[in-house]
Amino acid sequence: MADPTGLMANPEAVKVFTKGLTMAIGGMTPAIAIGMIVSKAMEAIGRNPESSGKLFVPMLLGAAFAEAIAIYSLVVVFTL
Repeated sequence: MADPTGLMANPEAVKVFTKGLTMAIGGMTPAIAIGMIVSKAMEAIGRNPESSGKLFVPMLLGAAFAEAIAIYSLVVVFTL
């Protein structure tokens, strides 16, 4: 049986917990993705230095799209 005085009984506490969880997941996931994107691009450039011109723009676009997820989570937190 659930305790009526617990965390879930307080709607404000649930709201704060949800905001924190949204920002935690929405911040960590793009950081990991950007790290992987840049890591693989640098690895490819290290193997073939002539490809740096062809890899730079797609790498930046991939990092920008991954960063957009963090911005979306920030928007969600402010609208909750």
